[in-house]
Amino acid sequence: MGRVSDAKEKLMEAVSELIWTGSYGSTTIDDICERAGVKKGSFYYFFKSKADLAVAALDECYKEKRVEMDALFSPTVPPLERIQNWLEGCYQDQCEMKKECGCVLGCPLFTLGAEVSTQDQSLRAKIQEILEHYGKYIESAIRDAHAAGLIDAPDAALKARVIRAYSEGLLTQARIQNDVELLRELPKGVLSILGVKQSQAVPA
Repeated sequence: MGRVSDAKEKLMEAVSELIWTGSYGSTTIDDICERAGVKKGSFYYFFKSKADLAVAALDECYKEKRVEMDALFSPTVPPLERIQNWLEGCYQDQCEMKKECGCVLGCPLFTLGAEVSTQDQSLRAKIQEILEHYGKYIESAIRDAHAAGLIDAPDAALKARVIRAYSEGLLTQARIQNDVELLRELPKGVLSILGVKQSQAVPA
């Protein structure tokens, strides 16, 4: 058994990588333990099941991502710039992952959610919870942009849902086609949904 201080962390890192680059269904506990370099007995010391591990890994990933999102969507940043910076970051992240893995991976939450939503309610609920948190960042930026007179979006929650559907759809399409360049359209498409004229857009 690896040290208690790092075996759990290694298992969470392994399951995140294996599910994102492959699938939840094709990833076995043996695969996870092998990738993590942890014995199977250690797995059951920390987790009751693969789903239990996946939920813990999603929580841990979100804790790390939340720091980045807090910075991107800081109220000190102009609202439209927050949205553009987030979208451009999505493109850059996918480019880096393609270089590392050889293919476009898309959004891990939507990829996993689409696979397990009818099979495991604990995973479905955790994914939905995290996606709702992400939605709040977008909603706050839209609300601030509306208040500043930059856009006409009195229903910020609705606009945020539309933007999430568009961005996640494009990320999924990029994964299916294995074409990261599709994601270059993200900022332009989202700003169009918001009714932002090109002259108002923040230069990239």
